[in-house]
Amino acid sequence: MELNRRRVFALGAGAALAAGTGAAAADTGRTAPEPNLPGFKHNYAEVNGVRLHYVTGGRGEPLLLLPGWPQTWWLYNKIMPALATKFRVIAVDMRGQGGSDKPQGGFDKKTMATDIHELVKKLGYDQVNVVGHDLGSMVAFSFAANFPAATKKVAFMDVLHPDESFYQIPLLPPPGGFSIWWFAFNQVMGLPEQLLAGRFRYLIDWLFANTAFTPSAIDERSRRIYAQNYNSPDAIRASNGWYQAFHQDIADGKTYAKLTPPVLGLASISSYDQFLGALPNVANQFEVVRVDGSGHWLAEEQPDVVAREITRFFS
Repeated sequence: MELNRRRVFALGAGAALAAGTGAAAADTGRTAPEPNLPGFKHNYAEVNGVRLHYVTGGRGEPLLLLPGWPQTWWLYNKIMPALATKFRVIAVDMRGQGGSDKPQGGFDKKTMATDIHELVKKLGYDQVNVVGHDLGSMVAFSFAANFPAATKKVAFMDVLHPDESFYQIPLLPPPGGFSIWWFAFNQVMGLPEQLLAGRFRYLIDWLFANTAFTPSAIDERSRRIYAQNYNSPDAIRASNGWYQAFHQDIADGKTYAKLTPPVLGLASISSYDQFLGALPNVANQFEVVRVDGSGHWLAEEQPDVVAREITRFFS
């Protein structure tokens, strides 16, 4: 099926969207136990006032992987074994995510990038490579902007840092368009927790059905992991905090100079043009690779391509 038959459109940070179908099922389980990935170890560290969960494996230069909404470090599970043959892989649940703390604040991307920088220092590194997807890409951008000396190279997957284009996202798109309704929904205080607690699987299944080129690429185990990690009111509140901080992120972004570390943009078909148009304004050195055959969920829909491009760029 051609991706443009799924009503693709790109807007703002390039959230790639494509309509599909899928069945939802309620999941009322409590927080999921951390899934194990052979060859990788679970760790915890207290940094910048929060306890972060992260997963490590492999040898070589440090490569940080930052996940997005509504996922956890597990979104990288298909590519971590391949990356670990070349790098010391460090997949982090950020503030408010997965096995990490869910505080009442600090969800602006500058504070979240500071969390990651403090983790990097605690692990004994002066400089690291950083990859981010979705909200994790925003934090990766902020990391490179605020800590350029600590950033060897950085890669953004399908999303860039919040900017004023976010204010142009329509609540009611024209016929044939596609609404990024969750941007507004996640701005609402209190209500999402009441509606979604214990029912987050419905949202998970809807997102993958409507924003993946191949929804089946995100398997049942992964969907359960994500849903269970976001099922509690605290987890929903914290993840909404990432969206509610966009105003501060936009203000912070206006103060940033062009990124000096080399940048890789990995884009779906619907964010590719947006990356090509935006990166010259925010980065001195960059390249953009279009990941064909994928919707928004690049590392799960096209893991071989993503692992290959990350390995090439950071080697």
